[in-house]
Amino acid sequence: MARTVAKKRVTFPGISSRAWEHPADRSALVALRAVPGFDTVLKALAGLFRERKHRLMYLSSAVKVSDRQFAEIDRLLSDATATLDSPKRPELYIRQDPAAVAMCIGMDEPFIVISTGMVDLLDDPDEIRWVIGHELGHAMSGHAVYQTMLFHLLRIADNLGWMPLGGLALRAIIAALYEWSRKAELSADRAGMLVAQDPQVPLRVFMKLAGGASLGKMDTVAFLEQAAEYEAAGDIRDGVLKLMNLERQSHPFSVVRAAEIRKWVESGDYKQIMAGDYPRREDDSKASISEEIKAAAKSYRDGFNNSNDPLTQTARSVGKDFGGAAQNVGQSLADTLTGLWKRFDTSTGATGEPADDTPPDDDPKGDSGKKGKPGK
Repeated sequence: MARTVAKKRVTFPGISSRAWEHPADRSALVALRAVPGFDTVLKALAGLFRERKHRLMYLSSAVKVSDRQFAEIDRLLSDATATLDSPKRPELYIRQDPAAVAMCIGMDEPFIVISTGMVDLLDDPDEIRWVIGHELGHAMSGHAVYQTMLFHLLRIADNLGWMPLGGLALRAIIAALYEWSRKAELSADRAGMLVAQDPQVPLRVFMKLAGGASLGKMDTVAFLEQAAEYEAAGDIRDGVLKLMNLERQSHPFSVVRAAEIRKWVESGDYKQIMAGDYPRREDDSKASISEEIKAAAKSYRDGFNNSNDPLTQTARSVGKDFGGAAQNVGQSLADTLTGLWKRFDTSTGATGEPADDTPPDDDPKGDSGKKGKPGK
């Protein structure tokens, strides 16, 4: 059972990352974790990512948070680690950057980087607590593994873009990975929510990321109303334009994220976890891939059936099998990623080193604040 500690904060002993992972994210993760040799491939990718090089870069050019440097943020990190019962306490660095950015880097020993722009924007400790919880959620879910895969596929796609068939196939895979990435961000938002333990905190963060620090000039109800307006606005053309706007976006838009975290809270899942009813890490190996895929399919089906988007409504009214296709997105994503991992695993040598040892872009993408193509 969850227990209450100082200031009536709830901690979650032995909690599995499956507790906060979005169904579409979770189905892909469970499928990949079941692939033989997953740990070997993970370590190989960690080498590709030059994780040690990045850590040394931040160790030399940013401020390492401790009880002597940014002591309040250090305390928030300790609180977040204890709340989610993380097996490891990641290092945290504060980097001089006016943009509001936070990221989780690395696979073997993940660490967190938060920009001074993010710290300055979020002047409430609970808002920083949420950001740290968001990044810790990424670390505990192992999301960096798949983000690295996306790095490589983007580079391959750029090189093979002149090949019509190869380019189209890669674009389909990359589109699926971007779709997964957006769902992974919703997962991390939920992890941040479990750490913040106040539904108003992430809402304030999203409002500030969208409109700046002048929170007193904004209205929470009106901000959430924007999400409904965005979904239902316009006609079929707007539905198509919304899909185009999402192309190569690794993060959902702030207004949408605010609505999604509100839906999660209202669904009762958050309250259930807070009451101590959540999956445990000790049972991760027993997780059923088929059940997770069914949950992902249900998530897409419900989203399709309940959507007010003009394009989706038209697809429903026409009566074509668009809904069935939407239901199968979760399964297709999991199957695609699993197939990629199997192919990657068979391409490794006796030492576990992949055939292509060219590292990805040295500049990792920002997470909580920046959107778009990784590495830029």
